[in-house]
Amino acid sequence: MVHQAYELWFKEILFELEAVRTSLFAGDTYRARHYLARVHSIEGVMLDHLGVIETMSPQDFLEFRHNLAPASGFQSVQFREIESLSGLKEPGLLKHLAETPEERERLDRRLSEPTLWEAFEALMYSNGLRMPPDDPEARRESLLEMMRGAASNPELFAVSEALLTHDELIAAWRLRHVLMVERQIGAKTGTGGSTGASYLRTTLDKRFYPELWDARSYL
Repeated sequence: MVHQAYELWFKEILFELEAVRTSLFAGDTYRARHYLARVHSIEGVMLDHLGVIETMSPQDFLEFRHNLAPASGFQSVQFREIESLSGLKEPGLLKHLAETPEERERLDRRLSEPTLWEAFEALMYSNGLRMPPDDPEARRESLLEMMRGAASNPELFAVSEALLTHDELIAAWRLRHVLMVERQIGAKTGTGGSTGASYLRTTLDKRFYPELWDARSYL
Protein backbone atom coordinates (compact mmCIF):
# COMPACT_ATOMS: atom_id res chain seq x y z
CA MET A 1 0.00 0.00 0.00
CA VAL A 2 2.84 2.39 0.81
CA HIS A 3 4.52 1.76 -2.54
CA GLN A 4 1.21 2.17 -4.37
CA ALA A 5 0.65 5.45 -2.54
CA TYR A 6 4.12 6.58 -3.60
CA GLU A 7 3.27 6.03 -7.26
CA LEU A 8 0.16 8.19 -6.86
CA TRP A 9 2.19 10.94 -5.19
CA PHE A 10 4.87 10.64 -7.89
CA LYS A 11 2.19 11.24 -10.52
CA GLU A 12 1.04 14.37 -8.71
CA ILE A 13 4.60 15.62 -8.28
CA LEU A 14 5.23 15.23 -12.02
CA PHE A 15 2.08 17.23 -12.76
CA GLU A 16 3.16 20.01 -10.41
CA LEU A 17 6.76 20.10 -11.63
CA GLU A 18 5.60 20.45 -15.21
CA ALA A 19 3.53 23.45 -14.09
CA VAL A 20 6.58 24.87 -12.30
CA ARG A 21 8.66 24.53 -15.46
CA THR A 22 6.02 26.26 -17.57
CA SER A 23 5.75 29.09 -15.03
CA LEU A 24 9.51 29.60 -14.87
CA PHE A 25 9.85 29.83 -18.64
CA ALA A 26 7.00 32.37 -18.59
CA GLY A 27 8.71 34.36 -15.82
CA ASP A 28 5.79 33.75 -13.46
CA THR A 29 7.73 33.26 -10.23
CA TYR A 30 4.66 33.49 -8.01
CA ARG A 31 3.00 30.46 -9.60
CA ALA A 32 6.29 28.57 -9.70
CA ARG A 33 6.77 29.02 -5.96
CA HIS A 34 3.12 28.19 -5.29
CA TYR A 35 3.39 24.85 -7.12
CA LEU A 36 6.76 24.07 -5.54
CA ALA A 37 5.23 24.59 -2.09
CA ARG A 38 2.73 21.86 -2.93
CA VAL A 39 5.56 19.59 -4.08
CA HIS A 40 7.33 20.19 -0.76
CA SER A 41 4.20 19.18 1.15
CA ILE A 42 3.86 15.97 -0.84
CA GLU A 43 7.51 15.12 -0.25
CA GLY A 44 6.92 15.58 3.48
CA VAL A 45 4.07 13.07 3.27
CA MET A 46 6.37 10.66 1.42
CA LEU A 47 8.87 10.85 4.26
CA ASP A 48 6.13 10.15 6.78
CA HIS A 49 5.01 7.06 4.83
CA LEU A 50 8.30 5.35 5.58
CA GLY A 51 7.41 5.43 9.27
CA VAL A 52 4.45 3.15 8.52
CA ILE A 53 6.79 0.47 7.14
CA GLU A 54 9.06 0.87 10.14
CA THR A 55 6.24 -0.13 12.49
CA MET A 56 6.90 -3.70 11.31
CA SER A 57 9.61 -5.85 12.82
CA PRO A 58 12.08 -7.46 10.40
CA GLN A 59 10.37 -10.79 11.11
CA ASP A 60 6.98 -9.32 10.10
CA PHE A 61 8.41 -7.94 6.88
CA LEU A 62 10.17 -11.16 5.91
CA GLU A 63 6.91 -13.10 6.22
CA PHE A 64 5.61 -11.59 2.98
CA ARG A 65 8.70 -10.06 1.32
CA HIS A 66 9.14 -13.01 -1.05
CA ASN A 67 5.75 -12.21 -2.58
CA LEU A 68 7.12 -8.88 -3.85
CA ALA A 69 9.84 -10.42 -6.04
CA PRO A 70 10.94 -9.60 -8.69
CA ALA A 71 9.48 -6.09 -8.25
CA SER A 72 11.85 -3.36 -7.10
CA GLY A 73 11.60 0.32 -6.23
CA PHE A 74 14.50 0.79 -8.66
CA GLN A 75 12.01 0.10 -11.46
CA SER A 76 9.76 3.06 -10.67
CA VAL A 77 9.56 4.87 -14.00
CA GLN A 78 7.77 7.82 -12.43
CA PHE A 79 10.56 8.39 -9.90
CA ARG A 80 13.09 8.40 -12.76
CA GLU A 81 10.86 10.91 -14.54
CA ILE A 82 10.94 13.15 -11.46
CA GLU A 83 14.73 12.96 -11.39
CA SER A 84 15.04 13.78 -15.09
CA LEU A 85 12.47 16.59 -15.03
CA SER A 86 14.10 18.11 -11.95
CA GLY A 87 17.52 18.19 -13.60
CA LEU A 88 19.21 14.82 -13.00
CA LYS A 89 19.39 13.07 -16.38
CA GLU A 90 21.02 9.63 -16.46
CA PRO A 91 20.58 7.99 -19.90
CA GLY A 92 22.60 4.96 -18.80
CA LEU A 93 19.81 3.86 -16.47
CA LEU A 94 17.35 3.30 -19.32
CA LYS A 95 18.65 -0.18 -20.12
CA HIS A 96 17.70 -1.27 -16.59
CA LEU A 97 14.24 0.30 -16.72
CA ALA A 98 11.25 0.67 -19.03
CA GLU A 99 9.80 -2.81 -19.32
CA THR A 100 7.23 -1.66 -21.90
CA PRO A 101 7.51 0.52 -25.05
CA GLU A 102 5.23 3.08 -23.39
CA GLU A 103 7.56 3.37 -20.39
CA ARG A 104 10.58 3.67 -22.67
CA GLU A 105 8.86 6.43 -24.62
CA ARG A 106 8.11 8.31 -21.40
CA LEU A 107 11.72 8.13 -20.24
CA ASP A 108 13.09 9.07 -23.66
CA ARG A 109 10.77 12.08 -23.69
CA ARG A 110 11.96 13.22 -20.25
CA LEU A 111 15.57 12.98 -21.39
CA SER A 112 14.88 15.14 -24.43
CA GLU A 113 12.71 17.84 -22.84
CA PRO A 114 13.83 20.87 -20.80
CA THR A 115 14.41 20.48 -17.07
CA LEU A 116 13.44 22.72 -14.17
CA TRP A 117 17.07 23.79 -13.95
CA GLU A 118 17.06 24.88 -17.58
CA ALA A 119 13.88 26.84 -16.90
CA PHE A 120 15.59 28.50 -13.94
CA GLU A 121 18.60 29.32 -16.11
CA ALA A 122 16.21 31.05 -18.54
CA LEU A 123 14.80 33.01 -15.61
CA MET A 124 18.32 34.04 -14.62
CA TYR A 125 19.05 35.26 -18.16
CA SER A 126 15.80 37.24 -18.22
CA ASN A 127 17.03 39.02 -15.09
CA GLY A 128 20.36 39.91 -16.67
CA LEU A 129 22.38 37.09 -15.08
CA ARG A 130 24.38 35.04 -17.55
CA MET A 131 24.59 31.24 -17.27
CA PRO A 132 26.92 30.25 -20.14
CA PRO A 133 27.03 26.44 -20.41
CA ASP A 134 30.81 26.29 -20.96
CA ASP A 135 31.91 28.70 -18.22
CA PRO A 136 31.39 27.33 -14.69
CA GLU A 137 33.06 30.32 -13.04
CA ALA A 138 30.76 32.80 -14.80
CA ARG A 139 27.77 30.68 -13.81
CA ARG A 140 28.89 30.64 -10.20
CA GLU A 141 29.35 34.41 -10.19
CA SER A 142 25.83 34.87 -11.54
CA LEU A 143 24.41 32.62 -8.85
CA LEU A 144 26.37 34.48 -6.18
CA GLU A 145 25.14 37.82 -7.54
CA MET A 146 21.59 36.50 -7.39
CA MET A 147 22.05 35.32 -3.79
CA ARG A 148 23.79 38.48 -2.61
CA GLY A 149 21.14 40.60 -4.25
CA ALA A 150 18.26 38.78 -2.59
CA ALA A 151 16.92 42.02 -1.14
CA SER A 152 16.73 43.72 -4.55
CA ASN A 153 15.32 40.69 -6.38
CA PRO A 154 13.58 38.60 -3.73
CA GLU A 155 11.46 36.60 -6.20
CA LEU A 156 14.44 35.17 -8.05
CA PHE A 157 16.17 34.21 -4.80
CA ALA A 158 12.94 32.70 -3.42
CA VAL A 159 12.58 30.49 -6.47
CA SER A 160 16.16 29.27 -6.09
CA GLU A 161 15.51 28.45 -2.45
CA ALA A 162 12.29 26.61 -3.33
CA LEU A 163 14.18 24.51 -5.89
CA LEU A 164 16.83 23.75 -3.28
CA THR A 165 14.15 22.67 -0.80
CA HIS A 166 12.79 20.25 -3.42
CA ASP A 167 16.30 18.87 -3.86
CA GLU A 168 16.87 18.63 -0.11
CA LEU A 169 13.59 16.82 0.57
CA ILE A 170 14.31 14.22 -2.11
CA ALA A 171 17.81 13.78 -0.64
CA ALA A 172 16.25 13.33 2.81
CA TRP A 173 13.84 10.77 1.37
CA ARG A 174 16.74 8.84 -0.18
CA LEU A 175 18.54 8.70 3.18
CA ARG A 176 15.42 7.76 5.14
CA HIS A 177 14.67 5.08 2.54
CA VAL A 178 18.15 3.56 2.97
CA LEU A 179 17.76 3.50 6.75
CA MET A 180 14.33 1.87 6.43
CA VAL A 181 15.76 -0.83 4.13
CA GLU A 182 18.68 -1.49 6.47
CA ARG A 183 16.30 -1.69 9.41
CA GLN A 184 14.09 -4.24 7.64
CA ILE A 185 16.52 -6.43 5.67
CA GLY A 186 20.05 -5.42 6.66
CA ALA A 187 22.51 -6.17 3.84
CA LYS A 188 20.23 -8.57 1.92
CA THR A 189 19.85 -8.11 -1.83
CA GLY A 190 16.78 -6.28 -3.10
CA THR A 191 13.72 -8.13 -4.39
CA GLY A 192 14.55 -6.99 -7.91
CA GLY A 193 18.08 -8.38 -7.72
CA SER A 194 19.88 -5.15 -6.80
CA THR A 195 22.43 -5.02 -4.01
CA GLY A 196 19.83 -3.52 -1.70
CA ALA A 197 20.98 -0.94 0.82
CA SER A 198 24.53 -0.89 -0.55
CA TYR A 199 23.20 0.27 -3.94
CA LEU A 200 20.87 2.81 -2.34
CA ARG A 201 23.79 4.33 -0.44
CA THR A 202 25.49 5.11 -3.76
CA THR A 203 22.58 7.42 -4.59
CA LEU A 204 22.79 9.57 -1.45
CA ASP A 205 25.09 12.19 -2.98
CA LYS A 206 22.89 12.76 -6.02
CA ARG A 207 21.65 16.33 -6.35
CA PHE A 208 19.37 18.05 -8.86
CA TYR A 209 21.03 21.45 -8.42
CA PRO A 210 24.68 20.95 -7.42
CA GLU A 211 25.53 24.50 -8.50
CA LEU A 212 23.14 25.96 -5.93
CA TRP A 213 24.73 23.84 -3.22
CA ASP A 214 28.26 24.69 -4.39
CA ALA A 215 27.62 28.45 -4.44
CA ARG A 216 27.17 28.44 -0.67
CA SER A 217 30.87 27.71 -0.27
CA TYR A 218 31.70 31.00 -1.99
CA LEU A 219 29.33 33.44 -0.26
